[in-house]
Amino acid sequence: MTSRIGRIALILVGVIALIIGGVFAGQGMNLIPGSFMTGSRMWLSIGLVLAVAGIILIVLGLRRPGHGRTNR
Repeated sequence: MTSRIGRIALILVGVIALIIGGVFAGQGMNLIPGSFMTGSRMWLSIGLVLAVAGIILIVLGLRRPGHGRTNR
């Protein structure tokens, strides 16, 4: 991703996914009470997957484009 707007969008979506994943995982681990998701391993798993996806998006957005690459 070489455009500045595209990279910012990847980072923004990644941060949002990381935060939501953290909340889901926290509720699944019974750390954040008061929801139907509290104490459910399913929401822990969903949260962890979402958080990892967020981290991947952030890394992709922060990576600098390679110099010297040719498009063929």
